Amino acid sequence: MKPRHQRLALIGASLAACGIAATLVLSAFRDNLVFFFTPSQVVAGAAPRSGIFRIGGLVEQGSVRRLDDGLTVSFVITDNVQKVPVHYQGTLPDLFKEGKGAVAQGRLGQGALFLAQEVLAKHDENYMPKEAAHALEQGRAPASLKGLP
Repeated sequence: MKPRHQRLALIGASLAACGIAATLVLSAFRDNLVFFFTPSQVVAGAAPRSGIFRIGGLVEQGSVRRLDDGLTVSFVITDNVQKVPVHYQGTLPDLFKEGKGAVAQGRLGQGALFLAQEVLAKHDENYMPKEAAHALEQGRAPASLKGLP
């Protein structure tokens, strides 16, 4: 093989290796991508029926129910417009309380039941995901102002 052909083969092999590496990185990124939805979006059907996503809002007052096993909990997440029941089996964060912000990651079960694999609680009074804060503000706005910028 001539040096020129060797160089072309090396360049071609390098491009192919870079393409394969880029494909593997993008595939791993896509598998770990988790979207956030509000209870209103979940009820409207905007959330995927068969994938993992996050739902966030406030834990509705009086909705937390614990089973006798000490690990199974059900509660309701609301954005002050719609409500979604959540079922979770595991240890809840110490800051998880009724009336406080929470984000649950999981998938939809039958009906509108959300089966959580992980529950995160708001860690202080100043923090809330931007999407959750916006959804709560939209839920509190008078109906005549909703949809206005």
